[in-house]
Amino acid sequence: MNTVTFAGNTLHLEGSLPVVGQKAPDFTVSANDLSPRSLKDYAGKILVLLSVPSLDTPVCDMEVRRFNKEAAALSDKVRIVAVSCDLPFAQARWCGAAGVTAVESLSDHKDVSFGKNYGVLIQELRLLSRAIFVVAPDGSLAYSQIVSEITNEPNYDEALEAVKKLA
Repeated sequence: MNTVTFAGNTLHLEGSLPVVGQKAPDFTVSANDLSPRSLKDYAGKILVLLSVPSLDTPVCDMEVRRFNKEAAALSDKVRIVAVSCDLPFAQARWCGAAGVTAVESLSDHKDVSFGKNYGVLIQELRLLSRAIFVVAPDGSLAYSQIVSEITNEPNYDEALEAVKKLA
C-alpha cells in the first residue's frame, strides 16, 4: 500500500497508482452542475488532472490558482481539471470567489472512483491526496507526480514541462 504524510503523520492511499506509458484509468466524477464527467469527455486533449484534498485549504488554493494563471500560456489542446471530494456546489462557489475560469473543478465525492482508480484516495480521511497526472491525447498516462507530504506544493515546473512536451 502506498502512503503519504499529512503534517508528518502517515496516511494510507487506496488503490493502485497508474503507470506512466500505460492507458490512463477511467473515472466518473461530477461537474459543478452535477452532470457526470469521465476520461472520454477529454478524449484527444492533453488532460492535466490536479488531485487535491480540498479547494478550501491554503495549499490547494495556491495550486489551483497557479494552474489557472499558467493555463493562458498553454495550448488550446490542454484541459486542466482539479479533482477533489469537495461537493460540486462548494467547488463552484470557490472557483467563482477565486476567479478561477481556466481550471474546471470536478467532484469525486459520490463514488471516489477517481481516487481509487488513480491510487490517491486517503483511507483515513476519505479525501484525495495531492498529485498531478498528465494524460496524452491518445489516452496514455504521460506523467505522474505524487506529493509525499500533502501540505507541500507540487513541482509546478516539472508538471508544466511534461504538458509542454505533448503540446
